[in-house]
Amino acid sequence: MAATGDEAAAMENISKAPVPPTDLTLSLTAEPEPEPRRDAATNDATENQKAKRPSNNNDGGVETAEEATEPAEPDINELCRDMFDKMAVFLQGELTATCEDYKLLENMNKLTSLKYMEMKDISINISRNLQDLNQKYASLQPYLDQINQIEEQVTALEQAAYKLDTYSKKLEAKFKKLEKR
Repeated sequence: MAATGDEAAAMENISKAPVPPTDLTLSLTAEPEPEPRRDAATNDATENQKAKRPSNNNDGGVETAEEATEPAEPDINELCRDMFDKMAVFLQGELTATCEDYKLLENMNKLTSLKYMEMKDISINISRNLQDLNQKYASLQPYLDQINQIEEQVTALEQAAYKLDTYSKKLEAKFKKLEKR
């Protein structure tokens, strides 16, 4: 399914957007973010400072460590919003194309149904006409039988006429013989 117009431009922009780093993960839940990677030398020094920092609690001698969080870079947030917007446009285009396919299929089914109804009407008319022809043929059958009988009689008369003709030729030949004598 091909996208057209604005959708195609949006999908082209998706492929050109810079890829965010894979080390960074964004969490939309209230879970704490994992600590960023640090060198071993700087890691120990910063953790010792955090652990030794006094807390504001009045618990007496209990010290708490605060987790260092880095604010998300504005570029990454913008890139994520841009990615989600473009993904929404892409998915909307896919859903629209699928919806259009189903509408086309529905229209084709309606047209096919209408065509079959027309063919049904035509076949009903043909059936009626065939029944009418069969009734007319049945009413003409006695006359057709009479025609067949007359034809048989004509054939028998024709045979009798041929026999009579050959007999008369023989008689004529005998008569001419007798006349010559």
